Amino acid sequence: MRLTLGPVLFNWQPETWRDFYFRIADEAPVDSVVVGEVVCSKRAPFLAGHMPAVIERLVAGGKEVVLGSLVLVSLPRERRQMAELAEADGFLTEIEDLSCLAPYAGRPHAIGPFINVYNEATAAFLAGRGANRICLPPELPLGSIRTIAQSLPDTTIEVFAFGKVPLAISARCYHARIHKLTKDNCRFVCGQDPDGLPVRTLDGAGFLLINGVQTLSDTCANLAGDVDALRSAGVRALRLSPQTCDMVAVAKLFREVLDGRREGEDAVRALASVYPQTAFANGFLYGSPGAQFVRSMTLRSQ
Repeated sequence: MRLTLGPVLFNWQPETWRDFYFRIADEAPVDSVVVGEVVCSKRAPFLAGHMPAVIERLVAGGKEVVLGSLVLVSLPRERRQMAELAEADGFLTEIEDLSCLAPYAGRPHAIGPFINVYNEATAAFLAGRGANRICLPPELPLGSIRTIAQSLPDTTIEVFAFGKVPLAISARCYHARIHKLTKDNCRFVCGQDPDGLPVRTLDGAGFLLINGVQTLSDTCANLAGDVDALRSAGVRALRLSPQTCDMVAVAKLFREVLDGRREGEDAVRALASVYPQTAFANGFLYGSPGAQFVRSMTLRSQ
């Protein structure tokens, strides 16, 4: 089983973003790293100056570099950016929006978790166009994951295994609206919340996170205890989504589980220390409400 580090979804300071990837390159036991701004095209220019150094460092660290497209392409300049991305040579591209797919017909590429691959027919269609890796949407239950994975033995099926779960994206910027700003004059206020802005119910319970135009879960997906079930289902890669916790430690714990050097349940407990005061969830895998955490032993006995 391979480990993939997904793209940073939040608006981190450019130097913080750069240094994060430098450390990942040097210390994290991951196989692939998806880089690039995928949530908001307005953030991309701040990262562009650091991108060559980040890619060079990741390659030197033995990581496969994958370039991520935008999740929602709606403006002419965004279409131009995606056309330029399609012309890039030497790196695999991960498609996050179907509008980006046409230039990659017949070319190897990856499919990200933001594209709704809910059944084996959709997965087969994408694989037939050149997708050699498909990260499934995080809301799929194990039965659907198994059906898709076993129908495409030659395609790497990946599952979102750690991080705040991306749920929706919009053309409107929630962060700007909360601060009484417009999307065009947002002042990049999303940068004030490097792990997302919590949204709570009237009773004060955690509900969602806001990340600019994106909505994520309040709970953090954690499938470290479900690795055996996922492997048996035919899953060949797990995705870790960057948070403000120590992602090197997260990657090491997952790697120990994948290599059989640590029990999954023990890794779940250790991750609670790495990312404290955060509720974990794996409910989607069980066909339960996504915010729930279901003991992994139940799944293994089914």
